[in-house]
This record gives sequence, structure tokens and C-alpha cells, in this order.
Amino acid sequence: MPYRRLPNTDSARTKALKRAMDRGTELPPFKLAFSQGMFHQVKSTLPNFENAISEHRNAMNLHAEKNKDYQQKMKKAKLYISHFIQVVDMAIVRGEQNAEIRNFYGLNEAERKLPGLNNEEEVINWGSKLIEGERERKMYGASPITNPTIAVVQVHFDKFLEAYNNQKSLKKRATNAHENLEKIRENIDGIIQQTWNEVEDTFKDLPEEIKREKAADYGVVYVFRKNELNGINLFQPNHVEGTG
Repeated sequence: MPYRRLPNTDSARTKALKRAMDRGTELPPFKLAFSQGMFHQVKSTLPNFENAISEHRNAMNLHAEKNKDYQQKMKKAKLYISHFIQVVDMAIVRGEQNAEIRNFYGLNEAERKLPGLNNEEEVINWGSKLIEGERERKMYGASPITNPTIAVVQVHFDKFLEAYNNQKSLKKRATNAHENLEKIRENIDGIIQQTWNEVEDTFKDLPEEIKREKAADYGVVYVFRKNELNGINLFQPNHVEGTG
């Protein structure tokens, strides 16, 4: 015997709700196979569900769309941060600066290696240290590092920081939209299940095949097991493919 399968995708959920709403709109209450209470729930939740789907899709798309620009700005910031440190180290090697200069930037004066710039936190950390360290050096009357200057480094660092904060905001929006959609899905699943229960209960005294045919007209989905497909005409109106 075929079994009933509830929708497990947003597209299938929307289709089920729309079918139920269509039947509730087309038929008078005394002919409807489910209660007016369920009809009002279907009618009121469908727009909210569609809006939640749209908001989630838009939030995810916008976050992905802006990510390419964000990655380019982070790459440029990393490049200028590493170049600035390399210029400092070359000045030390040439004897133009003392090794102690590295202390201004939070770097170990005994080392000659670049710090890790593998993630956003490290880029923010070292960019901030370079900017603050060079500002402090200038307060002591030291000549500025050039090619690149810290002003140029800061331009690209600030652009990256702005993009970073924007991406955080977009990610939060996408996360909130996802969580909201998850909550609405739970409610929708309960509404669809109860609506289908009432439909099947209305037709419970009819022969099994006719009951499925009438319930399918309300959007109820029945799935035949493989061993039940032999000899079944898949184009019979009472056979409805699954929505998963």
C-alpha cells in the first residue's frame, strides 16, 4: 500500500499550502475536506512563509555577491601590511634603522620573519599595530617609513576593515534569516500535517483507492514502494509523485 509523504523542501511545502488554499477558496465550507480553522491558518501563514524564503535567499545571495570584493580588499590589505614590514626589515639590513624599530610595531626585534596574516583577525591585529606603531615613532620625531608609507597602508587597511564589518553584518542577516525560516518551517510542517490528517479523515470511509484520489486532489502526496509499481499505471490520477 502506498504511503503518505509530507513535503521536505520549501518548494514542496509552498505547493502543498497553495493547493490547500486553492481548495479552501474554491469550495464552500460545508464541502471542504478540512476545517475552516485550518484554512485560515493556511491562508495566514503562506505569505509569511514565502517572505521568509525570499528574505533568506536574498540575504544569502547578497553575502555571496559581496564576498568577492571583500576577499580582494583583504588580499590588498595583507599585501601592503607585509610590504611595510619588509621595507622596515630591509632598512634594518642596510643599517638605516636599528633593530629596535620592530618593537614599535609589536614585532620581535631578534627575528626577520613576517607575522601570520592567515585570517581576518591577524590582518586586523597587525594592521592596527603598524598604524599605531608608526604614529608613535613620528611622535618621537623619527623619519617615516616610505614606499609604502603608513598612510597608504591605512587606506587599504580601512577599506578592508569597512568590507569586513559589512560582511559580518551580511552574515548576521543571513544567519537570522535562516533561523527565522527554520522556525517557520516547523510551524508550516505542523499545519500541512494537520490539514492532510483532516482531509484523510474526511474520506476515511471510502475505498482506499478513491480515498487517495480525493485526498490527492487536496495536495496530499502518496508514494508507491518499488514492489508496488508493477502493474500500476503511473499516469492514473490517484498516483501522485513525491515532492522530496
